Amino acid sequence: MLSLSNKRVLLGITGGIAAYKCAELTRLLIKAGAEVRVAMTRSACEFITPLTLQALSGNRVHLDLLDPEAEAAMGHIELARWADLVLIAPATANSIARIAHGEADDILTTLVLATPAPIAVAPAMNQGMWADAQTQSNIAALQQRGYTLIGPDSGEQACGDVGLGRMSQPSDIVAACAQLFDTGFLAGRHVAITGGPTREAIDPVRYISNHSSGKMAYALAEEAAAAGARVTLISGPVSLSTPERVQRINVVSAQQMLEATLTAAEEADVFIGVAAVADYRPLEVAAEKIKKNDDEMSLTLVKNPDIIWEVSRLEKRPELVVGFAAETENVVANGQQKLASKKLDLLFANEATKTFNSDDVAITVIDANGTTALSAANKHVVARQMLQLIAARLS
Repeated sequence: MLSLSNKRVLLGITGGIAAYKCAELTRLLIKAGAEVRVAMTRSACEFITPLTLQALSGNRVHLDLLDPEAEAAMGHIELARWADLVLIAPATANSIARIAHGEADDILTTLVLATPAPIAVAPAMNQGMWADAQTQSNIAALQQRGYTLIGPDSGEQACGDVGLGRMSQPSDIVAACAQLFDTGFLAGRHVAITGGPTREAIDPVRYISNHSSGKMAYALAEEAAAAGARVTLISGPVSLSTPERVQRINVVSAQQMLEATLTAAEEADVFIGVAAVADYRPLEVAAEKIKKNDDEMSLTLVKNPDIIWEVSRLEKRPELVVGFAAETENVVANGQQKLASKKLDLLFANEATKTFNSDDVAITVIDANGTTALSAANKHVVARQMLQLIAARLS
């Protein structure tokens, strides 16, 4: 599957008539899973507006090398480092010549010199300009430096000539860009994960919760993103940083987690319920802090929603619904019961007292065919093994 999942594409647009195709090119890059940022030369703005590209990409368009607002943090260098791929489309004869000779007098040529990312060039020019010996020399110089050449195509041109020089179609450019990357075993998939504890309020300062650190869910989210998946992480309160290229939705209570999860799960290929959701919540939440007046205090608790069961019965159910069972006894038996009662496709069980706040974990894999043990290892190592098992079950 050709995919640009989680890839960061910096699209450089130069001043040619084919610039109008960059609206569709941006749309298709995003559809393939990429995050797109755009840098335009001033002449490119004569053919397509920055506002159009900003609306399509969802990011501000970079026009000036010396942008006072961005340069406070050396913005053009940060942008060069941000990219996984720099794509110049259309690449005019002039822009190719300037890049080939190492010029750095505008935002785009400076980014080209500064980036460590691979660079792809999609030429667009008159057939005579393309055939000119100097242009061919410039193209050869770029290819010798490792640049990828995409096109050009042959056909009728804006000036009326016919021949090589047309910019390749946006769909062909996106396919060529995707082939530059190892897509990963979850490329193009959407994985939704819940993680961490929930907190159920007693009064404005007290709550019911548990010892979950969220480390297992965050390891799974990071490894899924590394494997090419689009990842939505619905997280209870934890002191962990959001993994790169992961969309994080913060929640507190079980009810909040349920609402966020159902929305994400309807679009997901895989749902993994790792969160340690509080089983019960107080029936009533005091409006003010409860004072310590009596020797005893009673709370009436009601059952919280069963999030993973709700996901498994969705009309638009993910292809795979995967659960976790953190047990203190009878790990396998309790895991098998949970697999059946919640209608799960796969379940990972572990002994909770050995894994809360730990960086290591040992897992028992449970499905309809039996059980398999994954030896104790760092949670990131085990997370990769889990995701490989999940990927193997996807159609």
